[in-house]
Amino acid sequence: MSASTDDSTSPVRRLGFVTGQVIQEFGYDDDVDFELRKQIEEIVGGELVDEDYDDVTDGVLIWHRADDGDLGDTLVDAMTVLDDNGPIWVLTPKAGREGHVLPSDVEDAASTTGLHVMTTFSAAPDWAAIRVASRGRGK
Repeated sequence: MSASTDDSTSPVRRLGFVTGQVIQEFGYDDDVDFELRKQIEEIVGGELVDEDYDDVTDGVLIWHRADDGDLGDTLVDAMTVLDDNGPIWVLTPKAGREGHVLPSDVEDAASTTGLHVMTTFSAAPDWAAIRVASRGRGK
């Protein structure tokens, strides 16, 4: 049973995306949560754009697994076309799932790229969502 996209406490609503936004997706593979993706596309009113998209985006969704390479590099790539203050969500397999990423690894990658972890929650049965954001100017 999936959460309604009208419920403000549903995982997809907690991501904070709204109608009309362009959301860029990194790390898409056959293990992503297709129901979550579908709900995001319903909210924004269009398909997610891939990592080759080179126009301004309003938010980023990164599917990251332990063997996906350097998360810091992906975060830098994601920030290249991201509008100021756009949300960056890193989705990682939950503990006990194949490809699980330690929260400290996400924190380290975020810190290395000038970001920090803001919040974490269960976004889907197999995926945790971790929001990373800028520390702000002068901080």
